[in-house]
Amino acid sequence: MILAIDAGNTRVKWGLHDGKAFAQEGWSAVDDPQALKQQLMRLPEPERIVVANVAGAAVGEALRALLGGREAEIRWVAGRRSQCGVTSLYEDPSQLGPDRWAAIIGARQRCSDAILVANAGTALTVDALSPAGEFLGGIIVPGFELMHEALASNTARLSAQKGRFLDFPRATPDAITTGAIQAMCGAIDRMRMHMTAAGHGEPLLLVGGGTAPLIAQHLARPVQVVEKLVLEGLVRIGQDPA
Repeated sequence: MILAIDAGNTRVKWGLHDGKAFAQEGWSAVDDPQALKQQLMRLPEPERIVVANVAGAAVGEALRALLGGREAEIRWVAGRRSQCGVTSLYEDPSQLGPDRWAAIIGARQRCSDAILVANAGTALTVDALSPAGEFLGGIIVPGFELMHEALASNTARLSAQKGRFLDFPRATPDAITTGAIQAMCGAIDRMRMHMTAAGHGEPLLLVGGGTAPLIAQHLARPVQVVEKLVLEGLVRIGQDPA
């Protein structure tokens, strides 16, 4: 069994994989390591633990302390030049976030065509994967909540109140919510246009993260919402020889 742990900016998500599927899953707030400890204590001992941490050094140290007493091999994921059938064209592969790298590897296991991997969490990342398995690069923009918070914090007459998505918003909360969704969808669609223009073909759109369902319904192209793409990639990394 492999225990995959994805420590993001707001949540620590985990899944215990038995070799065929996720047997158990859960999450805790990133600032509540005690809750995570209680969850993991109830699990059987895995053969291997694979961790992607983008929540910072303090969370990393808390995870190391939490996992330190286990007999399982622990792998801390970092971007590489090549792994699990994916070649990274990033200028410095180690600078790529481990969650993005894991999601790209997870996406490659699902499809051998061109893929766009969008993760809509605290930030929105949109990463391009060629049919040859090359990670071409990607973009990072503020996520839905960050856009709302930025407008509320830096503009005196605007609030963080959520509105509705409308083609022609006629109220300020609706204008902000619609604008945030349009900005995220536009970022994804621009990356899709770049992929097709570069000759990689029409990519499969995979969208994950907390606001994935919100933006998926407003994308003009067919899209697959995937809930555990990072965890799937971590499992695949765990299955690969070190």
